[in-house]
Amino acid sequence: MVSVQSCYPIFPSEPTPNTKFYSLCEQIKLRTHASLLFVYKPDHHHKASTFVNTLKHSLKQALVLYYPLAGRLSWIEGERWELHCNAKGAQIIEANCKEVNLDDLGDFVPTHLVSQLIPNIDYNVPIEEVPLLVAQLTRFPCGGVTIGVALCRAPIDGTAAMGFMSTWAKLARGEHLEYRREMPCHDRTMLNSYKFNSGLHDHSEFHTPPLWLGALGNTEVAAAIVKLTEEQVKKLKNRARYVGNTNTKPYSTFEVIVGYLWRSVSKARYVGNCDQPTRLSTLVNCRNRLRPPLPSAYAGNVAFPTVTPTSSFGELMHRPLSYAAGNVRKALERVNAEFVGSALYHIEKEKDINLLRYSCHYPAPSVHKGTSKGNPNLFVVSWMNFSFKEADFGWGKPIYFGPGYMDSEGKAFVMNNASGNGLVVAISLEASHMDAFKKYFYGDIEEVIPICKL
Repeated sequence: MVSVQSCYPIFPSEPTPNTKFYSLCEQIKLRTHASLLFVYKPDHHHKASTFVNTLKHSLKQALVLYYPLAGRLSWIEGERWELHCNAKGAQIIEANCKEVNLDDLGDFVPTHLVSQLIPNIDYNVPIEEVPLLVAQLTRFPCGGVTIGVALCRAPIDGTAAMGFMSTWAKLARGEHLEYRREMPCHDRTMLNSYKFNSGLHDHSEFHTPPLWLGALGNTEVAAAIVKLTEEQVKKLKNRARYVGNTNTKPYSTFEVIVGYLWRSVSKARYVGNCDQPTRLSTLVNCRNRLRPPLPSAYAGNVAFPTVTPTSSFGELMHRPLSYAAGNVRKALERVNAEFVGSALYHIEKEKDINLLRYSCHYPAPSVHKGTSKGNPNLFVVSWMNFSFKEADFGWGKPIYFGPGYMDSEGKAFVMNNASGNGLVVAISLEASHMDAFKKYFYGDIEEVIPICKL
């Protein structure tokens, strides 16, 4: 339903450094691309037919500052890679969707048609030929547009990606950059220098996750969008604070909502298997957790994985919400400067780097693209700090921002809604579990639980 009209190679508008970067943290990332979808309502002051020229010109400028994104990965010894800043360029695709309008896409659930709004990356070519950044502008009959971005996961994390998108958008609006404040830092040796050998961490985040103990099927994966109002978020936070919480510090919004997600997913997967082990994985931006901290404008990947203690379906289902939220807090609190330094040492010494990549990014060994054979775990990524207004390319701020496709079972993204007064969760699960998940996710919020005074 989406037809590609043109594909343009985009090179930096000025000469850029021809250098190579090697980062230990980036070795555990996938070579595949993350999908970012930005949706813009019709604007009669702009023409979609000329908007692509604005995007092309401003991207050329942005790649002068973010020149690694115009480079390529290349293999080195031990199935590791380095980033060659060779200015081979990014790409912009121009596409049309003539049969449906933006309103027909509902909540922009990242499946089917919505996934066609994201550039399709060909991984059957040598890694040195795969662009790290591809953007697709899709026009709709109503006059609205979408910008779908595919960014390689290895060289850039979510924080750096949003810094890049903000820079690109600002240039598209014709504004000047504050170079001292907005100049990205590309020095990978800064992060590598924190490496040290510490025996205090077993780095369970690199261990094989719990396996599904029941019968293995081969079912389809479905994606969904669920929403929480500001009032519902407050209700869940109060519940986690007052019921079963022996800590004086209230749980954060992220700790509570992720714990609640984990609990709801476990209930949906439950088939009488109370003893089924499960764990939750997430990523932590470690710029400010290091001593001394990395610059906030560090433009590489410094999102380290962490995992909760292994729990069971029964514990999550029958204990208070504070139990799940507390386990999420434990996963976050373990990530400090010593943890990061130890993780970097562990990565450097690991002989099978693909094993680390797989354990970090796939919730279970039986999870495959588009299907699941049984998965008791959950991997949650926070996009709660990403601002909608910073993705204004002169067309106005997007009415929706989220992942463009999700085909890995047991993964979720937590995001603010466009108005900033609630949360949106994009989640992928076995199709047979999705209805039960929605029932528990919405129904349990209204559950009446006696409040225990501290």
